[in-house]
Amino acid sequence: MRIVIIGAVAAGTSVAAKARRNSEDAEIVIYEKDSDISYSVCGLPYYIGTDIERAKLTPRDPAWFKKRYNIDIKNRHEVVDVDIKKKTVTVHDIAGDRVFSDSYDRLVFCTGARPVIPGIPGTDLEFVFTLRNVRDADRIKDFISKKKVSTALVAGSGFIGLEIAETLAGFGIEVTIVEKALSILPAMDGDMSVYIEEYLRGRGIMTFKDDYITSIEKTGLCRTASGKEHRADLIILSAGARPETSLAVKAGIETASNGAIITNEYMETSVKGVYAAGDCAMTRSLITGEYLYRPLGSTANKTGRICGDAITGGPLSFRGILGTGIVRIFDRTAAMTGLTERDVLEADFVPEVIHNIKPDRSEYMPGSSQMVIKAVADRKTGRILGAQIFGADGVDKRIDVFATAITFKAKAEDLFHLDLAYAPPYSTTKDPVMYTGMILDNAINRGRSLITPAELRRRVGAGDLIQIIDVRSPADYSRGHIPGAVNIPLSEIRDRLDEISREHPVVTHCNKGVSGNAAQNILILKGYSEVYNLSGGYKNYAAGISPGSD
Repeated sequence: MRIVIIGAVAAGTSVAAKARRNSEDAEIVIYEKDSDISYSVCGLPYYIGTDIERAKLTPRDPAWFKKRYNIDIKNRHEVVDVDIKKKTVTVHDIAGDRVFSDSYDRLVFCTGARPVIPGIPGTDLEFVFTLRNVRDADRIKDFISKKKVSTALVAGSGFIGLEIAETLAGFGIEVTIVEKALSILPAMDGDMSVYIEEYLRGRGIMTFKDDYITSIEKTGLCRTASGKEHRADLIILSAGARPETSLAVKAGIETASNGAIITNEYMETSVKGVYAAGDCAMTRSLITGEYLYRPLGSTANKTGRICGDAITGGPLSFRGILGTGIVRIFDRTAAMTGLTERDVLEADFVPEVIHNIKPDRSEYMPGSSQMVIKAVADRKTGRILGAQIFGADGVDKRIDVFATAITFKAKAEDLFHLDLAYAPPYSTTKDPVMYTGMILDNAINRGRSLITPAELRRRVGAGDLIQIIDVRSPADYSRGHIPGAVNIPLSEIRDRLDEISREHPVVTHCNKGVSGNAAQNILILKGYSEVYNLSGGYKNYAAGISPGSD
């Protein structure tokens, strides 16, 4: 059997390696139009900003694969045509400037994705870059070392956009981010993105949302759709990636609406004997079963291994993904897994949404800091559907616990029963993951309802007569409070019940939620029928207030 693979980055080399482990008889050849192979796109921003050797970013060359796996990798060879009837590919040898044909028994598309480049004037200027491969990173690194760069604009605030913003700031460059979506890091819900935006502002990075570049001039002047003007010495276009599937489309392979190749659970396309893996392929949500496109290195390696196994008769099949992602932003981390609140509202679920603000370790330990967790569950079944976290240390291990729990369809009540590792330098006695499960379980099964700041604002704006009881100290209340809130400290609430009507809904709150829940318990046990605790407390409410607003 002759296996021809188009593309030799994460997915392509994973396909080949797994196929070889299963079969010593298969002939395996990979055609790659680039010079570099088997590198991590995710590592490129760090390569630009540090002294990481280029050789360590691309540690394996065709000779290594030939010696280790008996796989022929032809870099600087571009497949320009595919004939699925004849089972042949037409290849352009770029270095030798010749064209030849090759045949296959199994064909695998691992053509990856290409950066989104807006169709506007100026994207071809020497100081405008995209970041998709090692040569892009080389050019950016070289430009910074040779030019006087004092200002930079990053168009887009996804993972790569935030990582490159951090990298550029590390050079002492003044960085501005322009994001087309309504929030920074659009993969997260807006009420979590505000924490990232606030943090970036504290690091001197300005962010402009709901806006995009419309033109770039030779002087570095950028105009945006909102009429703003930004001047930059360096511009990074990081507005996302689209699957590179032009070759597959031309060959008659079925694709989704976004252009990604549709495959079955064995990564086989609409044409028998033709497969696809990595960023060019569509995936499915492990939760909903619906199409899901998340071009990540982890998914590329996973689908590549499954594809290589399936081609050579193995049992592996693709189960779906949660879209788990994580990004470092200076000394903070943002991470997400599963469905967002937006996703849940669009699917057939009844959402229960909570915000949990807890220390990442025992508060008396040096370095302890708060992390914000947002979790979404299905009220009908109690099943955990998604989680998002922003914090300093320990975000990575918590998001992985959530991802594992969601994968195995855990319910909110199950999280409390997890036997998680505890010692003061690493966690609190009840880990933030366990607290998240407790809060969700109380809301879903124990009548301790929560209300998000967004829902509270909506209901108050609609004219609902809601009593907001601030149970913090008078000093905290005086420093800032929700408009219309009445300050009744928790220690006084039992003696001041006559100030709280039983005829209208009540919302209790403290700084982060714990004392608000205690007040909610008192009122419910005293016979109040509709009592909510404000999710995440005043801190979470205040995070959603734009700078300079009341």
